[in-house]
Amino acid sequence: MPKEQGRYQLIWQTVKQIPKGRVASYADIAALTGLPGQQRLVGYALHNLPRNSDVPWQRVINAQGKISFPPRTARYRKQKALLEKEGVVFEKGKVDMEKFGVMPWLERMS
Repeated sequence: MPKEQGRYQLIWQTVKQIPKGRVASYADIAALTGLPGQQRLVGYALHNLPRNSDVPWQRVINAQGKISFPPRTARYRKQKALLEKEGVVFEKGKVDMEKFGVMPWLERMS
C-alpha cells in the first residue's frame, strides 16, 4: 500500500470516531491521527474517500467553525444539511466549536 494511502486509512479511521452531532477541525483530525500540522493531508484524504464510504466526512470543518466549501455550492449545502440533521447548529454560517467541537468534548470525557 502506498504511503499516502496508509495515512489516508488512518485519517479515515479517526474521522469515523467523531460522534454524531459533533465536529472536528482538519487540525484536530491531524493531531488525533498522530500527524500534527498535516491539516492539508486530512483534506486530501477526505477528498479521496471511496464512493459510498461510511466515513462521516461532513463532521470535519475548518478551525473557524465553517464549512470549507464555497457557500452557495451544492457540496456546501449538502454538508450543512447533513450536519444540521445531526443536530449541529450554525449561527451566521459558523458552528460553535466549544459547544459542538470534538476536542472540548474529548477533554471533558477524560
